[in-house]
Amino acid sequence: MKDSPSSLLQIEVLPAEASSDVNAMRRIVDLVNQVYAVAEEGFWRQGATRTTLEEIIEFTQARQIVVARLGGTIVGSIRVQRLDSHTGETGMLVSDPNHRGIGIGRELRRFVTDLLRADGVTTLQIELLVPRNWTQESKTFMADWNARSGYKVVRQGRFEDQYPHLAPQLATPCDFIIYNKAI
Repeated sequence: MKDSPSSLLQIEVLPAEASSDVNAMRRIVDLVNQVYAVAEEGFWRQGATRTTLEEIIEFTQARQIVVARLGGTIVGSIRVQRLDSHTGETGMLVSDPNHRGIGIGRELRRFVTDLLRADGVTTLQIELLVPRNWTQESKTFMADWNARSGYKVVRQGRFEDQYPHLAPQLATPCDFIIYNKAI
C-alpha cells in the first residue's frame, strides 16, 4: 500500500534556536507572503507584505511557529499562540501552492489543535480579514470552511480599530471576523 502524501508530512513546533536558520526563516516568510498575496489580493497598498523576517524570527523564538515538511522542505506553516488559560489562537496558515490538495492545512490545524488541547486549552480562536465593501473568493471559501468546521462567529470589527498601526497599509476598508470553536 502506498503512503498518502499527508502521511509523509513531518510537522513540528520550531524550537527557538531555529530562528537562527536564515534559510528556514526566509522560506516561511516567502511562503506566507506568496500565499497571502493571492488570498488578500486588493486588500493592501502596493509593496505591503503579510509578514517580515523579523516577525517570523520573533514568533519562532517564542515557539509560535509550526511547520510541515515534505522531504525535508517546508511546505506549510501556521502560527499558534496562547491568548489566556483556556484560549489558543492560530493564524497565518499557509501551504505551498505546489503541494495543495494533499492535506497540509488540515494536518497543521490538527497538530496545533492536539497541542493546544494537551496544554489545557478548550477554545480555539481564528481571525479572518475580509474586505468591507466587496467579496473575495478565497475569503468566502475560508468563511464557508470555518462554518463547516464548527467555528462560530463571536465578534466582527473594523480592522483599523484593532490594528491602527497597520490600517494605513490597507488599499480598501476591511473587517476582522473572529471565530471560536470548542476543542
